Amino acid sequence: MSDKKMKHLEFIQNVISRMNSNSFLIKGWSITLVSALFALAAKDANINYVLISYFVIPVFWLLDGFFIATERQYRELYNEVREKDEASIDFDMNASKFNVRDNTWGRGIFSKTLVPFYGISVSAALIVMFIINGC
Repeated sequence: MSDKKMKHLEFIQNVISRMNSNSFLIKGWSITLVSALFALAAKDANINYVLISYFVIPVFWLLDGFFIATERQYRELYNEVREKDEASIDFDMNASKFNVRDNTWGRGIFSKTLVPFYGISVSAALIVMFIINGC
């Protein structure tokens, strides 16, 4: 494999890694913020803090879906570049042409990794709301 092709693949892999890291950070921030809201709700027996989580969770879910979809697009670009010959390497980093099928934002939001994670978060918010409401 040529140096030119290797360098282009490294550039793409760096973007994939960054999208993956962003997705991981979003999940961490989501859990941290929702946990803090639950703690405040339990401390003050105020259901309004739990209600805020119904806004926070979908916002993080949408943002995480964006990172998943973008990562998928760059994986497709990686595969395309991997199969190119040396003369075709142009260092193009535009992966938007792969915004098809499983690489759309909507498909990213409802991916098999995000639905369970954020579904459990919403379920936990429901449980906490009913526990606090029962107090």
